[in-house]
Amino acid sequence: MTTKKIGKQTVALANPPSIIGHANVVGKKEGDGPLADSFDFVNADDTFGEKSWEKSESAMQKLALTNALNKAGQSASKMDYIFAGDLLNQCIASAFAMRGQEIPFFGLYGACSTMAEGLSLAAMLLDGGFGEFTAALTSSHFCSAERQYRSPLECGTQRTPTAQWTVTGSGALILAREGEGPYVTHITTGKIVDKGIKDASNMGAAMAPSAYDTIKTHLEDTNRSPSYYDLIITGDLGTLGEEIVKEFFHKDGMDLNHFGDCGSLIYNHGKQDTHCGGSGCGCSAVVLSGYLLNGMRAGRWKNILFCGTGALLSPVSTQQGESIPAISHAVAISTQK
Repeated sequence: MTTKKIGKQTVALANPPSIIGHANVVGKKEGDGPLADSFDFVNADDTFGEKSWEKSESAMQKLALTNALNKAGQSASKMDYIFAGDLLNQCIASAFAMRGQEIPFFGLYGACSTMAEGLSLAAMLLDGGFGEFTAALTSSHFCSAERQYRSPLECGTQRTPTAQWTVTGSGALILAREGEGPYVTHITTGKIVDKGIKDASNMGAAMAPSAYDTIKTHLEDTNRSPSYYDLIITGDLGTLGEEIVKEFFHKDGMDLNHFGDCGSLIYNHGKQDTHCGGSGCGCSAVVLSGYLLNGMRAGRWKNILFCGTGALLSPVSTQQGESIPAISHAVAISTQK
């Protein structure tokens, strides 16, 4: 008999696991942005000591995971499971990063929602009693994403005004069954939402309906109002998608006064040419593992609803004229168990 499921799509964890360690690494452009102080390591040339962008992404994951484990005071051998993913075909950045780690591994693909997906599964696994320690890990790299999804940088392709800039970065979270928090208390798993948008350079508009659907469902399932949360934050709709979600809720007679987006926060739009802001698996991962969780530990926020959003397209589906399915997963994080 199900005792933890509430409403349509939400679970209330009986034994909320604690986020005991979190760390991130980013590239130079991210280090030049407004959240620079929240990043653990900034690489000066985005190569991370490797000869290809794809290998750089694996190197970022290794570094982020090592730093997060050190902060948690744990070793890789203590991890029961790790959930990791990235934007590359067959999640090669994550699979290659895990070579030699000796950690039971689940590879995930949720596009920009991957951190929320990994955090959800890692938390539910611990709440279910299937381990003592888990980890969630994601990454993205501007150069590897451009090469796979659009065109190599050498081509100098012009970007449209609605395009977003794939964040070069990796974030890692270490979870434990016992700890001082912050805690993962509720999880609302999203559904595929596809409104027929086919423009791969306008992912914010494609993902906004899924974010709206998941946030609304979470509030209904938990019988909470938006004001319960000190911050409701998506990742990564960018500036355009963020405004669309606000407009959806405004039409419902509900204004989200404490609402933001990781893609809107990570860059300085007045000085850095990123068009509609940041995107990629690494965007919400580095914002969560730095700015957001640091803020919770400092007492700035007590309750956050973290909503990862992903555009589940591929180069093949785009070339075949398919529309863009989207997903959003919501994770409630609280300083109180």
